[in-house]
Amino acid sequence: MAFINLKDRVIQVKVVYYGPGRCGKTTNLEYVYEKCRPQVNSDMITVKTQGDRTLFFDFFPLDMGKVAGYDVKIQLYTVPGQVKYDSTRRLVLKGVDGVVFVADSTVERREKNIISIRNLEDNLKIYNKDIHDIPLVIQYNKRDLAHDGIEILDLETMEKDLNAELKVPAIEASAVKGDNVVVTLKKIIALTLASLEQQLKQEP
Repeated sequence: MAFINLKDRVIQVKVVYYGPGRCGKTTNLEYVYEKCRPQVNSDMITVKTQGDRTLFFDFFPLDMGKVAGYDVKIQLYTVPGQVKYDSTRRLVLKGVDGVVFVADSTVERREKNIISIRNLEDNLKIYNKDIHDIPLVIQYNKRDLAHDGIEILDLETMEKDLNAELKVPAIEASAVKGDNVVVTLKKIIALTLASLEQQLKQEP
């Protein structure tokens, strides 16, 4: 569950962007960082690994209100996409409250998406979290590439591959252009805060 700072009356919520390598996780966070600059509470930290990297920063979403009288601080993280950095992905998922799964819409990356979402499910189990229960939004990224003549997967196929069982909110996007990047973020924050409120009501 999210970290609660009783003294400052702040709830710290962790949202992780997950997905295969080069799907657009980093681009999402970079766009949010620039777009929400007045609300950003820290520098963007980049942890580089060979050929990949992890980003994180935190900010106060001013338009999302309070939870049980507490201000909300959102921590945004990406995970490295490459399989060889799975231990890092597991580490980043520790204490996660909500997940954005960024799927690559290009035809050639179809199998990578499927492998990555299964990997997410397996890694969540390590922390006794169920992919069917955790707040989750799927972002179908790179939809703009169709205009460049690059073959992309139709939405029906992507839904069948990734969302047939989960049935979570799915959003078409272009992280490079900023299309629906903030919409995706607002959706996962809303789902995560609703889940958090429910948990707080159940606390003795």
